[in-house]
Amino acid sequence: MSVSVDTVHQERAFSLGRLPAWLWLGLGVYLLLVINGGSLLNDSDTYWQIAAGKWILDHNAVPHVDLYSFTKAGEPWVSSSWLAQVLFAEAYELAGWSGPVVLSAASIAATFALFAHILGRKIPATYANIIALAALMLSTGHLLARPHVLVLPVMVAWVNGLVEASERREAPSFWLLPLIALWANLHGGFVFGLALVAPFALDALWNAQAPQRRRLALRWIAFGIGALVACCATPYGWGSILAARKILDLGELLHLIYEWMPADFSRLSPFEAYVFASIALALYCGVKLTPPRILLVLGLFHMALSHVRNIEILALLMPLVVLTPVASQFGLKAVRPVRTNFPIASAAILAALLGASTWAFAATSKYSPTAIQSPAAAVDALIARHPKRVLNDLPFGGYLISRQLPVFIDGRAELYGEAFEMNYYRALQLKDVNLFLNLLRDYDIDAVLLTPVTPAASLLDHLDGWSRVYADDNAVLHVRTAH
Repeated sequence: MSVSVDTVHQERAFSLGRLPAWLWLGLGVYLLLVINGGSLLNDSDTYWQIAAGKWILDHNAVPHVDLYSFTKAGEPWVSSSWLAQVLFAEAYELAGWSGPVVLSAASIAATFALFAHILGRKIPATYANIIALAALMLSTGHLLARPHVLVLPVMVAWVNGLVEASERREAPSFWLLPLIALWANLHGGFVFGLALVAPFALDALWNAQAPQRRRLALRWIAFGIGALVACCATPYGWGSILAARKILDLGELLHLIYEWMPADFSRLSPFEAYVFASIALALYCGVKLTPPRILLVLGLFHMALSHVRNIEILALLMPLVVLTPVASQFGLKAVRPVRTNFPIASAAILAALLGASTWAFAATSKYSPTAIQSPAAAVDALIARHPKRVLNDLPFGGYLISRQLPVFIDGRAELYGEAFEMNYYRALQLKDVNLFLNLLRDYDIDAVLLTPVTPAASLLDHLDGWSRVYADDNAVLHVRTAH
């Protein structure tokens, strides 16, 4: 009896060590992000995302018009990320800035754990984790406490469902549709997920026997219609789809917004190394894909090269697209793990340890957005002068909204539009001085809050009727002294 008891104790003692590699990866990513949580707050848009979520909770409704600016007040605006905004607002209300940090870290960790788990079913766990870590490295520049990180695990699960259905030469299960509905309520990028149905349907048809294609095509069409309907299961209905495409109509403005800029190959970067490594491996190993999957890979590369915000999409989805063909061609197989029981008590202990470590670290870490995006002292000086109309630098828009001040502009580019924002850019950069002077006059501006490096800030120092009343390393405040 004593031997059997000792054996049980040993099994319990080492059960944590028998956790699958993908789960360890997820735990590691989570702890890394919590420890470095401040980096998740390096975007001033987080301020207005939380403000929008709080408004939704307070009014038990979603906004249909602009609530935060005086330049577009009352104009139509769809908050396509309303559910993510509510989650961020609830997290902030619960734990201050630690809330959005932990929420974002958990979602990102779940994404890469799921990603490694999916890969690990077809290839050895070591390879799966290496690919997952490479994807994490490529994604770090866009991992922020914003709605898109909450949708990443949904995106991976959705695309994996499409991939598996295509490889079975079947239409996806309708049980997959709640994922695209959830995506549509979390982030406007759901339109991309909807668009992926077509190429995977073509891939399924390409691999199917000729007699099966007509029936299979009808099933994929039915699924596609179901996905389209599911995308409308939001408070805005069809409006969510119409609003999601507005960002693509911004034309020239997209070249001024960093995350929408094309990839820069003027100096070596992890993304450039990834591109070259992918090309080299494909040429050296002779990877063969079906034409629909080749088009998918090319499309993902085009998206990433066109806009840096899409690099993590390439990093997470391209391995899913090529996984089965590559594993089959090169004889890669997952190592079948030894089946072990994982006691409920051990799971509870692990969860408790994770929760306790999160609470302990978050409680002692004072997360906050950077001072560059949070000009608190300058805004205090601004409020003391009771301004009515403030011309603000765009990065300050989110913080001003959090202080309940009407803004000239903020990060909602789809609201302001290409013409408005391009005129704003040319004015503040003094591409046309008269444009800046007209802007001050036409909008009856009585205070200007800009960064020290914005050219218009220096011009105001020399304009009659304006006085610099506050300045620090992050912000310069001018107020009108006479009309």
